[in-house]
Amino acid sequence: MEQREPQKQIPKADKRRSLRTHMLVLKVHGKYRSKAFFGYARNISQGGLFISSFTPKQIGEKFPIEFTLPGTDITINCTAEVMWSRRFDPQMHLKANYEPGMGLKFLDLIEEKKKLIDDWVKKGG
Repeated sequence: MEQREPQKQIPKADKRRSLRTHMLVLKVHGKYRSKAFFGYARNISQGGLFISSFTPKQIGEKFPIEFTLPGTDITINCTAEVMWSRRFDPQMHLKANYEPGMGLKFLDLIEEKKKLIDDWVKKGG
């Protein structure tokens, strides 16, 4: 009887095009409908960031944000759009890699700031 090799799973392609790094704490200040909010970023790239939040905004919402890259005096100001959102789910909360929050895309980040973020990520944050 001939034995077959088990099929290898092919990983899904990563749609992310930019280097990114995980960040433990990055305070993000934003204004949304004339109200300020604060969040903590978990990872960042020149294209956007993930903000951990129990009350993420809705997909498609846009608002100005501002943050400083930790350990630097580099301040980033731009408009962000919510590309995906994950609400808190008590049943999923205990599973690995589950964290409520939202993925933001930088809409009008200037090239100079994108390069500064890339350089910061390459250095390991």
